[in-house]
Amino acid sequence: MPLVRRVRGLAATRDRVLLGVVGSPGAGKSTLTDALGAALESDGLRCAVVGMDGFHLAQAELERLGRADRKGAIDTFDGDGYLALLRRLRAQRPGDDVIYAPRYLRGAMEQPIGSHTPVAGDVRVLLTEGNYLLADVPPWHRVREVLDEIWFLRTDPLVRRERLLARHLANGKTLERALAFTDGSDARNAKLIEATAGAADLVVDWD
Repeated sequence: MPLVRRVRGLAATRDRVLLGVVGSPGAGKSTLTDALGAALESDGLRCAVVGMDGFHLAQAELERLGRADRKGAIDTFDGDGYLALLRRLRAQRPGDDVIYAPRYLRGAMEQPIGSHTPVAGDVRVLLTEGNYLLADVPPWHRVREVLDEIWFLRTDPLVRRERLLARHLANGKTLERALAFTDGSDARNAKLIEATAGAADLVVDWD
């Protein structure tokens, strides 16, 4: 698998690899990072996956700020918190204490859960995925400084839309509300994200 070989090549030159995967909503970022992590583990490289979505603002805070109908937009995340975690993970060494990362739980809950994912000091490859890893606005523009590489995941837009709509429906939204998100804020966010593809170290076509 070429992607596994690329990561193994990075791991041969440093103690820990921090690799980012970015793409529009529904591109398949979680699927790719989970599959890549499993393949690397089977090759003997200990991995952990930390998602940017764990830094989603809680629903109550989104409602307080008047941003609930734009959930998933760049200003509905704690970008500074995410960057701070990446910097901690960059500095972590074998023998250091475990660092706990948050995780976003989908389904009926649809909320971030703190201290969900443990990352030990002997993890060799840290995979992180999210929408805005290549965004050129503060504080997101600092993410690139922490990561070794950022890959852009490109997916057929029609396939992406079908996945997004199915996800919203599975999470309990009505068809009307699911369509409003899919063709509204999700589509606007995708335009912003797609515009950052040229800054990626690698573009991965994903079908």
